Amino acid sequence: MALPNFAYFEGQIVPYAEAKVSVLTHALNYGTAAFGGLRGYWNAEEEQLYLFRPLDHFKRLLNSAKMLCMEFDHTPQSLTEITIDLLRKENHRQDVYIRPLVYKADEGIGVKLHGVRDAISIVSLPFDRYVSNDTNAHVTFSSWRRVDDNVIPARGKITGAYANSAFIKTDAVRAGFDEALVLNQDGHLSEGSAENIFMLRNGVLITPPITDNVLEGITRRSVMELAAQELGLPVVERSIDRTEVFICDELFMTGTAAQVTAITRVDYRNVGDGKMGTVTAQLREIFDQTVRGKNPNFKDWNTPVYA
Repeated sequence: MALPNFAYFEGQIVPYAEAKVSVLTHALNYGTAAFGGLRGYWNAEEEQLYLFRPLDHFKRLLNSAKMLCMEFDHTPQSLTEITIDLLRKENHRQDVYIRPLVYKADEGIGVKLHGVRDAISIVSLPFDRYVSNDTNAHVTFSSWRRVDDNVIPARGKITGAYANSAFIKTDAVRAGFDEALVLNQDGHLSEGSAENIFMLRNGVLITPPITDNVLEGITRRSVMELAAQELGLPVVERSIDRTEVFICDELFMTGTAAQVTAITRVDYRNVGDGKMGTVTAQLREIFDQTVRGKNPNFKDWNTPVYA
């Protein structure tokens, strides 16, 4: 993976090699940081790079910062403008991933959230697929449980919580699977290691509610709107039992990195007929058109980078 050329760091855009922190940085030692993930999509016909729903992403990032007792003068709009400046500096002409990070920046020892300096960084880099097998993913139920809201809030992308995701993903991949499904403390389906989950049963699209310890995903919310408005599908948020997954018609994951990833097998059981379902394929195509600024019904989700 190619490294960035530039980074927004300590209030300015600098060469990436200069964006460094100490090994004693609070966030590195204690996981006291939160990150975001948003995408820029290249539209070759228009020669335009479109940011997908940046204001929503930065609003969620600032909400995560609030949970960590961080205070910033930034707004979603100001962070979007910084990101556009950074992308223009990089001069990307392809799909990219943008990683903003808010973190406790002081150096020293001591577990706390108050009285520690807050900082923010942003980088961007070329990016393609997160799950390489994104049309035919084979997954397993993880033996790990999803972090609970009363432990580390899953609705915030808090860095320390992603040790949980790392355990889940590594165990699944080493066992020969592409990804894992994770249950919450109540035994209901929550997420993948870093993706929201959707299930199609009897013509209804179902996804776990945000109260089942899931990330309040921007792609999740987008797919719900696209399914309802473009395909006329009823969309329901409710808890999902483990065994429902074995008998559903279609199953897929969503996320900024994962986009819309089809799941065709769960613990050696086929989902439906063992191939990507019709609704999943339609949503993949609609989503791709939408993020590249080609869907006039959702043009307001796209922010152009180049004037």
